[in-house]
Order: sequence, then C-alpha cells, then structure tokens
Amino acid sequence: MIAMAPTIDDLSGDFPDASNGARWQMLSDAVMGGVSAGQMTRTVIAQRPAIRMQGAVSLENNGGFLQIALDLAPGGAAFDASGFAGIALDVWGNGEDYGLHLRTANLSRPWQSYRMSFAAGPSWQEIRFPFQDFASHRTDLPFDAHLLRRIGIVAIGRAFTADVAVGGLRFFTARS
Repeated sequence: MIAMAPTIDDLSGDFPDASNGARWQMLSDAVMGGVSAGQMTRTVIAQRPAIRMQGAVSLENNGGFLQIALDLAPGGAAFDASGFAGIALDVWGNGEDYGLHLRTANLSRPWQSYRMSFAAGPSWQEIRFPFQDFASHRTDLPFDAHLLRRIGIVAIGRAFTADVAVGGLRFFTARS
C-alpha cells in the first residue's frame, strides 16, 4: 500500500510561489548559448490550476532544453526526503516525453542530476517516480535522499514543441 505524504506544491500559492515556500523558475539552454525559448505560466487546464511550460526546444548552438524547476526549501537548502519512497507528479501534456530531474546538495556541476523520463498525455494523470529508479547523469555519486535540493520538469535532448503542465507535486511513502 502506498500512502501520500507531504505536499511539495498544491498550487495554492500566488504564482510563482509554491506552497512549500520556494518559487518556480523557468530555465533554458540560453544560459549556455542555446536558442531554445519558452515560457512558464499559471493557468487552468481541465478545471485544474497548473504551472505550464510551453516553448520550442532547439538543438542549435549546442542547446536543447527548457525546464521549470522548484527548490524543495527556500534558498535552495537541502531537504531530507529519506523518509519517502519517491515523488508523485500530477501532469498534463501534449503527448511528448519529458524528464523529471532531481538535484542533491552534493552535486557541484549544473549538468549533473538524477533522471527519469515520462510521457505527458492530454489528460491529467498521476505519475509516481520511486527514488530507486532514478538514473545518475554525469555523476558517479549515488542518489542520497537526505540531500535532495531541487526538482525539474525538463523538455530535453531533441528539437520539439514543449507543452507540459504540473497540477500537483508531492512525496509518497511505501507502507507494507
């Protein structure tokens, strides 16, 4: 049996503030010379409040990503998520594949993360991402839930039109 645990963001705050006290941010490959362009908005999709990322992912100039990201604690401090089994995401999208990227306080380079991919279909769905299933990206450090710092929903790696929305984000625990 899986029990839902603390909310990361229920979208009850004033945009771009999250209910955990941190703020949503929009990032793109422009920080490294890429030309991908997108926007983050607060909207309602199918009667549900959402944080929506829309844009064009381009591979030009060695680019290739758009991201909406949320720190787990104000100021980017580490959050001890070791009491949880993973993250549950309420998501809606345009049928494309996206990534859920996690960063921990012990990662020092911006390209390092722990990743899982998912398809975001045109109706709201809950997707659960167990911590044990995340793959390390450009790091040899094992994932440490004691040091979880940031969550990103990412359109990455190929040229396409991104349109993905988050309607809720929370931790879950596994109970026997």
